[in-house]
Amino acid sequence: MYQESFTVTAQEMLLKVKNANTRAAILSKAKGLSVDPEAQGIALFGPLRGLRRIPAAGRYRIVYRVIREKVELLSLAVGLRKQDDKKDIYELAQKLVRMGLLDSG
Repeated sequence: MYQESFTVTAQEMLLKVKNANTRAAILSKAKGLSVDPEAQGIALFGPLRGLRRIPAAGRYRIVYRVIREKVELLSLAVGLRKQDDKKDIYELAQKLVRMGLLDSG
């Protein structure tokens, strides 16, 4: 079983989710990742290679990294899938990678 944790950035993103039920669903999905996280979610590619994503609640996604050496699951970003929008979770994650803010593992 993996120990699940959120980066400060992911915590801030989660706090911006206004609907309490949606926030609870995202947290529940994140906790569910503690059991075999590599069998869940889908591997990302390009600038987000090495990360995985999973649908969390509706259009919300969790972007996470599995750190086997520490048996740790690190949720890096949480947000909405908004294709072709600057606020799309994958666009934001790429920007965070470029800024060095997603690299915590």
